[in-house]
Amino acid sequence: MFKRMGWAAGIVGVGLLTSPLVMAQDPIHKIGRGVTNVLTSWIEMPKHIHLGSQQPNPVTGMGMGLLKGITLAILRGGIGAYETVTFLLPYPKGFGSPYEPMALPDFVWE
Repeated sequence: MFKRMGWAAGIVGVGLLTSPLVMAQDPIHKIGRGVTNVLTSWIEMPKHIHLGSQQPNPVTGMGMGLLKGITLAILRGGIGAYETVTFLLPYPKGFGSPYEPMALPDFVWE
């Protein structure tokens, strides 16, 4: 029984990993982007504080940058966690990235 389950799991695994042509993105790219965004989502805060400090009024710019950074850090971390957990499930054909509708780059440093 265990031998059959092993074969079935192997066939399903090979099928999932060798079918990137029908997926919008391959699972390796999806899990890599997800893990990277979970681990680096906190960088949104200092990035947006710095960008806010370059505004005409640096004090309010830094405050708004902090709020925007916190919001984007939570958003990026959440999407990254979703991509990490569901990396074997393909996105629909023609769907590039979950960050595109929000006008965010795939990674924080882009």
